[in-house]
Amino acid sequence: MIFSRKRADEARDNGAGAAEQTSAAPARGPYDVSEAPDEPRLDLGSLQIPAVPDVEVRVQADPQGVIQQVVLVHGQNALQLGVFAAPRSDGIWDEVRAEIRTSLANDGATAEEVDGERGPELRARVRTPDGVTDLRFVGIDGPRWMVRGVFQGLAATDPAAAGPLSACLDGLVVDRGQEAKPVREPLPLRLPREVAEQQAAGPQEI
Repeated sequence: MIFSRKRADEARDNGAGAAEQTSAAPARGPYDVSEAPDEPRLDLGSLQIPAVPDVEVRVQADPQGVIQQVVLVHGQNALQLGVFAAPRSDGIWDEVRAEIRTSLANDGATAEEVDGERGPELRARVRTPDGVTDLRFVGIDGPRWMVRGVFQGLAATDPAAAGPLSACLDGLVVDRGQEAKPVREPLPLRLPREVAEQQAAGPQEI
């Protein structure tokens, strides 16, 4: 299922915008919903994706509209997104990053930690059925949440090539909710209601 920029604009017009901007809003995101600037976004529940030209939002969802995977695509580059619950006081990216590195090593992949634009990140080279693939893992700790992004394509080895995908990450909004959740539990993602209704009616491309 693919969402175009037009669909994101429609979602905004239908009331899927972020919370009003506050004076404490950071210069860039990912933002918490309590401090996000008011801009057009596609509301997927815990994640709100900004409308960036030429970026496709591809999702995999079950028949109930619960999203299993979110991937942003621009040309030959892609950014897979995940959002997870975190403690109120401490971030979890350091621990998660170490676990990813160990898991990659156990699978025979090479990985190195580098200091990226957003802090420590992992760059890895893995073998897939289609051949060797480069991946770049980034993590951003927020208030009681963590966003994990995995870049693929040229953007995995050259951050400057990420372009519009980085712009999506900068404009991302997280709506954590107030309910208690186990640390590292994926936050719920869902299709917009009108899209879920269309999906239930039959397969189609958006």
